[in-house]
Amino acid sequence: MNIDRRRFIGKTAAAGIAVAGAAAFLNSCKRQPDNESLGLPPVLKGAPKGKKLRAGLVGTGARGTGAAINFISAGPDLEIIALADVFQDKIDACRERFASFNLPIPEENCFTGFDGYKKLMALPDVDVVLLATPPQFRPDHFLEAVMNNKHVFMEKPVAVDPVGIRSIITSGKKAEAIGLNVVTGTQRRHQEDYIETYKQVRNGAIGIITSAKAYWNQDHVWFREREKGWNDMEYMIRNWNNFCWLCGDHILDTHVHNIDVINWFMGKYPENAIGYGGRHRRVTGDQYDFFSIDFYYGQGVSSHSMCRQIDSCANGTGELIMGTEGYTNCANTIW
Repeated sequence: MNIDRRRFIGKTAAAGIAVAGAAAFLNSCKRQPDNESLGLPPVLKGAPKGKKLRAGLVGTGARGTGAAINFISAGPDLEIIALADVFQDKIDACRERFASFNLPIPEENCFTGFDGYKKLMALPDVDVVLLATPPQFRPDHFLEAVMNNKHVFMEKPVAVDPVGIRSIITSGKKAEAIGLNVVTGTQRRHQEDYIETYKQVRNGAIGIITSAKAYWNQDHVWFREREKGWNDMEYMIRNWNNFCWLCGDHILDTHVHNIDVINWFMGKYPENAIGYGGRHRRVTGDQYDFFSIDFYYGQGVSSHSMCRQIDSCANGTGELIMGTEGYTNCANTIW
């Protein structure tokens, strides 16, 4: 497939913004629908050649730095030229990492503080912004990007509450109206194995979907001890994935990947949900240890969705969708 850079970004954005016995090989005698007809992104080995794209990174922690490295590694003529973060030490560490790639980022393009993102997005040379701060701040950052006519990659989740979600939807409509491309970090929708399995399921490989399971069970996540001189705000932001107001709890922060996959394969969003959660072992922040949710999709079809962060338990992450003619792990196998 020959595809120019602009069309590649646009097609990828269409998928990203949509707010995922013996095993049989993935094959079918039926005619397979192509990616474009199913609203799926093109699967390429790298970004196509084109005019140079310059990006600014907002949120220079581990995830943001990793996303920026993914960006520059995707193809030729892709650059990170500006950084913004609340903390100077995070910017310094990110600059050092890029210097190791022989990609120095000038001091005048590095901005600290809660308003640093505005200064970055005002730079005329920035074409794309990568949003990787704690998701509490994502709606404001996304709106600012759209107002400055920037294309956007933003990590999931995109907000932590209904007010934030409504803001994201409104900004997304503005972005679409002025021709901006927006991609989110629900990466399963861009993985070749998930895409090919999805196409098989859409083509009837497991018959009519009857039920599903989704799970993200793991040990407790990282946290940082409070250091001398940190006020409450700094302590919480440096431990953002331990506080619900910043991360939305781990059902949103991590389990959103699995929930998105089920919604994607179902072809719809749940009609209602009922569930529970609890906190028993965690000694940091204010998150729950576990959640168990039943999502109902109508016509007798539901998905049991669970997530847990407790040490020394059996762990596992994935999805399972059952149909009248078989079932699949959504990733690479149909039984």
